[in-house]
Amino acid sequence: MFFDWAAQPFFTVVTTFIFGPYVVNRLASDPAAGQSAWAFGVAIAGLSIAILSPILGSIADQAGRKKPWIAGFAVLKVMMLAALWFAEPGSSLLLVIGAFVLATIAAEFSIVFNDSMLPRIATPEQTGRISNIAWGLGYAGGLIVLALTIALLAANPETGRTLIGVEPLFGLDASAGEDARITGPIAAVWYLLFILPMFLFTPDARRSTMAPGKAVRSGVAELRSTWAEVRRQPGLAKFLAARMIYQDGVNALVALGGTFAAALFGWPIMEIGIFGILLNLTAIPACLVAGGLDKRLGSKNLVIIAVILLLVATVGIVSTQADSTLFGLIALPVADSGGLFGTAAEKVYILYGLLIGLAFGPVQASSRAWMARSVPAEEAGRWFGFYALSGRATSFLAPLLVGTVTAATGSAPIGMAVITLFLLVGLVIALRTPYPAADPKTLLRID
Repeated sequence: MFFDWAAQPFFTVVTTFIFGPYVVNRLASDPAAGQSAWAFGVAIAGLSIAILSPILGSIADQAGRKKPWIAGFAVLKVMMLAALWFAEPGSSLLLVIGAFVLATIAAEFSIVFNDSMLPRIATPEQTGRISNIAWGLGYAGGLIVLALTIALLAANPETGRTLIGVEPLFGLDASAGEDARITGPIAAVWYLLFILPMFLFTPDARRSTMAPGKAVRSGVAELRSTWAEVRRQPGLAKFLAARMIYQDGVNALVALGGTFAAALFGWPIMEIGIFGILLNLTAIPACLVAGGLDKRLGSKNLVIIAVILLLVATVGIVSTQADSTLFGLIALPVADSGGLFGTAAEKVYILYGLLIGLAFGPVQASSRAWMARSVPAEEAGRWFGFYALSGRATSFLAPLLVGTVTAATGSAPIGMAVITLFLLVGLVIALRTPYPAADPKTLLRID
């Protein structure tokens, strides 16, 4: 569970709420161009993950232990996060996004190996509860780092003071973007510190005596074999296809939601951070409640409910303008009170954001539990490699389409509307998928 606690601040403060909006608003020539560039970076990372995740999962099964892989990717992730400190205004946008892409790839590969440990350390009845509680812990970790950032590090451009009225720690200069750039090193230190319980206390598989070269060849062969097995399991194939599509929408929404809000309302780091805190405060209890509901309702039903909530929230977000929401059906006053989230449109946007907070933890945690209930623990690595593939095979597509449509139309809302298509199609397929997706005994190969 502490792996999620350690890993989540990267996604919270770097990808979504602090560093990403800084890149879009400060490093790019204009917000639309910034959203396109950030979306293309997410797409490149997703394509790399989609290609390599199932191969690495199969190799890990052959090599046995998962922790050495997590440790190796941790080194790359920490190095790239530390490099984000040098993303000063006027820096090369290409180099900054390149470092972010490598950090994302390392983070996601680590998740593949961590997830593949779940069936070995928990019974099928426990997986839903453990997965949702772990996701809740992740959001708690992200919330703490985000709250500390806006309370102690991010200054109001007008007053030069943080949310609690003090000068930024370490003499950070907001005009140079240091309050945003520091989130990279902070996420790196947090990850290094809190990943230790997983390394020290979580049991790993036994070390394999297979030579590294043979493990690679066997892993690639396993990939081909696993793909053939998926084709013979219609239920599992439907589940993986459904998750591939709706998770693509979820990934794009999480990666681009903060930058979209920043561009739409011109929010500074402080307001973006408060928005992120509200989402995380909603997500934490949602995951904890979902952990109990998963056993009673089943992982599939929780996934369906969560995707519907995300679909409603996304429609609301992309339809909100300064004077209306839901494509003009509801008129909004345009007066600005002058305080935080001073307009009615901003408040409505936050309400839609809270729906996302309710749903985006359970949809991912219960999807993980749905998969864990459907595959044999002895071969979880190769199956969770394919699980990662189902979450990343087209993960470049949604950000790519968002970026392309945004660049072509010059409209960020039109670009973000692409996400609704992925959520809707994934929902339809998930509704027609059995639960569990397959009988683990039919997937267990006996040599």
